[in-house]
Amino acid sequence: MRDIDDATVVLADTPAARCRFYRETFGLPARVQPELGRIFFVSGSVGAITMPAQLGAGVRAHLLDRGVRLGPIVSHPRSKRWTFVIVPDIPDSDMGLFAELFRLNVSVARQGARIALPSPADGDLGFRVWAHAPRGTYRPCGMVVVEAMRVCAPARRRTSPDR
Repeated sequence: MRDIDDATVVLADTPAARCRFYRETFGLPARVQPELGRIFFVSGSVGAITMPAQLGAGVRAHLLDRGVRLGPIVSHPRSKRWTFVIVPDIPDSDMGLFAELFRLNVSVARQGARIALPSPADGDLGFRVWAHAPRGTYRPCGMVVVEAMRVCAPARRRTSPDR
């Protein structure tokens, strides 16, 4: 089941219209890739963290169970991954954190990375859909998502293997 706002469906019947809707309604710095009609944003003031869908579903449930407000979550059904749109507060210099994320198949979008958003150009191909549609301009801090991920991830994969 898609968690999508009726206004997104009605107002966003073309890539340009949906892109404008994302910018004006949700404050996402969205752009359209003209040759493909795909919608994306470049990470900067808005960031993203991508993880396997199973882990993402656990993170979403954990956050909701604790009354933490959710921001937008993009599902990539074909690759079975979820992207949490976040406030980019994850420190670049924490190599231990990035090793932990790597072991969990989790990636943080660095400054300047392109983050894909659902677009009508995708049609019924299922490239990207909302796992949790935006509800305004709110986005959680990246470290809140990381802490929830730590709770939900299997313990054996979060730590270095014994040598």
